[in-house]
Formats: sequence, structure tokens, C-alpha cells
Amino acid sequence: MFTINPKAAATVAAMGVLALPMGAAQAADAAKERAEVRSMCDEALATLYKAKPGAKEQIAKSAGYGCFSSFGVSLLVGGAGGKGLVHNTATKKDTYMNMGQVSAGLDISIKDYREVLVFKDRQTLEAFVDKGWELTGSGGASAGVEGKGGTAEKGGNVSDKIDIYPMTKTGLSAGGAAAGRKYWKDADLNPK
Repeated sequence: MFTINPKAAATVAAMGVLALPMGAAQAADAAKERAEVRSMCDEALATLYKAKPGAKEQIAKSAGYGCFSSFGVSLLVGGAGGKGLVHNTATKKDTYMNMGQVSAGLDISIKDYREVLVFKDRQTLEAFVDKGWELTGSGGASAGVEGKGGTAEKGGNVSDKIDIYPMTKTGLSAGGAAAGRKYWKDADLNPK
């Protein structure tokens, strides 16, 4: 006959009860972070539309758009990291993503960076979301957002598939660094 040790049963039950609030807290934290990323995206889009009113129609007709925010420091060599989302126009689904950036070259800056990516076709958008994406050799410049931001950054074959609109809040960016950016799905923020 099988018997259950009452102390062991109480310990297991207590662990289960403790796990529930922790799971709920993690879900609340993820929901809060998703809301913050969505808010950043709305601000970036509003800034872009103010600086370049034609972008609103371009985005409405696109396969989708992405908004990313990062903060980094560069003194000849630098790096940054951030978060963002990609919105699929057809499905109305948001996919939350991470972004990492490294740079090397004539670049001395502190960047609080925002970018809006406009995907020209569904296949590029899906590849970006499903497989991640890596951009290298950036030659674009970021301008302040006081009516001067929103300049398209064109580089390599990306310009055929994605338009990139870089912006900074501070306008402290100067130089022509060769930057590499990598994007990938955020495993913690995307509902399973």
C-alpha cells in the first residue's frame, strides 16, 4: 500500500502555491513591457509622421512595419541594445523582438535611438520575424527629431525590401560608422 508523507505533501503544495504568484508576476511584467514597447512604437510613428507626412500612407500600404528603440554609447567602437515590435498589416499581429548593434569607425556619440522599418513585401517581413535579420555596413545618419528626423537609411539590398527611418531623441549622433544590427524574436514577450 502506498502512503503519502504529510510533511512532504505540505511542502509540495506550498511550492505549487508559491509558483502561481511568481508565474502571475512574470506574466504581469511581460504585459507591462509589451505595453511599453507598443507606446514607444506609437511615439516613433508619430515622430516619423510629423517629420515625413508621406510615411503614413507608405506604412498603410506596406506589408508591415517595425519600431525599435535602443540606447548605446560609441567612442570609435560601441554597442547598443534594445527592443521593438514588428506589426503585420495583413494579420494585425505584433511580434516583439530584440535588437543588438555594434559599430566601429569614426563615430563618437551617445544615442537614444529609434527606428521605423517599413517592409515592402510579405516575404521579407516574414523572414525578418521568423529567422531574425542582420544588417551590416550602415552609412545612414541620424538627425534630431525636431522636424529633421525621419531620413531614410538605405544600405545594400535592404533598400529594395525595407525602408529604414532612423531617429534620435537627442540628436547627438555624428559620424559615418559601419554598424551591424541584429534582430530576433523576444522569447519572453511573445505569447506562447
